[in-house]
Amino acid sequence: MSENPVVSDKKPGPSKDSSFFSDLYDNLNQNPYFNAGAGLAGIGIAMSFLRRTAQISNTYFRRRFMINLQINNEDAAYPWLLDFINNRSATQTRNLSANTVVHQAESGKTELSISFLPGHGTHFFVHDYRWIKVERQREKQVIQRDGIRTPFETVTLTTLGSDVKFFKRMLEQSAKEAIDNAETGLVIYQAVGPQWIRFGVPRKKRDIESVILDGRICEELVEDFQEFISSATWYADRGVPYRRGYLFYGPPGTGKSSFISALASHFGYSVCLLSLSERTLDDDRLNHLLNTAPPNSVVILEDIDAAFVSREDPMSNHPAYQGLSRVTFSGLLNALDGVACAEERLTFMTTNYVERLDPALIRPGRVDRKQYFGNATDGMLSKMFSRFYRQPSDSVLADEFVKRVSEHKTELSPAMIQGHFLMYKQDPRAALDNIKNMFKTV
Repeated sequence: MSENPVVSDKKPGPSKDSSFFSDLYDNLNQNPYFNAGAGLAGIGIAMSFLRRTAQISNTYFRRRFMINLQINNEDAAYPWLLDFINNRSATQTRNLSANTVVHQAESGKTELSISFLPGHGTHFFVHDYRWIKVERQREKQVIQRDGIRTPFETVTLTTLGSDVKFFKRMLEQSAKEAIDNAETGLVIYQAVGPQWIRFGVPRKKRDIESVILDGRICEELVEDFQEFISSATWYADRGVPYRRGYLFYGPPGTGKSSFISALASHFGYSVCLLSLSERTLDDDRLNHLLNTAPPNSVVILEDIDAAFVSREDPMSNHPAYQGLSRVTFSGLLNALDGVACAEERLTFMTTNYVERLDPALIRPGRVDRKQYFGNATDGMLSKMFSRFYRQPSDSVLADEFVKRVSEHKTELSPAMIQGHFLMYKQDPRAALDNIKNMFKTV
């Protein structure tokens, strides 16, 4: 007889291990010290995670959305950049450092110049509608420059953006401003033997606008000069000699030589003076000098009519014109545009008597542009008066000055008018009331 299986209606209870862990969890959960420790640990882990996330995010943001420029004081552009920053953050920073330079001449005269630069630390300024952070740091190490030991410094610029050309443009702009404001002078060279020797110290550059010419003569000559010095490739491609000659003619004192000096100063060129009347000058030396002029210079042949007169002029065989120079006329022509002539040369000739010059000397190729410099016109008189006396009433007094000068029906050179103004430097009314004194020497 088979036995039926016994079926129990009791459910299996929890195991001993499960009960142990459950009891342990309940005990720990009810323990206030454990809860506090676990909370602190959780907060620490969360803070560490957030800190790490912030570091990664900051690094990613700086790499993707910020640009930096670092420059040290071993770089020539370092003072230019500091000055550029200081000029634009003068109202935004009060932390400055002074740079003092003492100039003492051999005579004992001393001049002191003080420039202010951003001090060490952090600065902020705005350029092109961007906030820029500046960090100037001084290191412990020392560098030697021009025989002077100087602490090593760095400047770091930081701004939002991804275009590195922003800092490139800013650095170029700072360099341009520094160069434009640099105290450079007009260098004069004189022919001594077969060489060009610097004559004296550089002269103070003359502003191109200080030479008052009639109409648009000044603007046209500046544009012509600029067009030539920027057209070297054009001349080379077409096989045209890269040379240009100018002839300035007109009465004495009309600004011919002054304008050449101002033009050279305006474009950063030096001036080479050469007199064809010099007794030691001959064809070979003239040719050598014209072909060895210093780079970025113009050669001036002043009063060329005093050395040569036209072969068509009856006075050319007059004894007074014999033996003025050992330079022959053919030697001068070959030196100006002969086979052995140098490229990239600018030559200026001046004369008071253009009619005395031989046509062969002033033909195209030797003289590419002729410009007449005349006596003062009404427009020139007004401009000279207004420029010399810079007062609110200048326009009224200038009109009166032009009117009174015109009443005399006598032409005056700009040199004579300037000389009159110098007699009354601070008193435009006195210059106006004493106009008659100008005509006593005419």
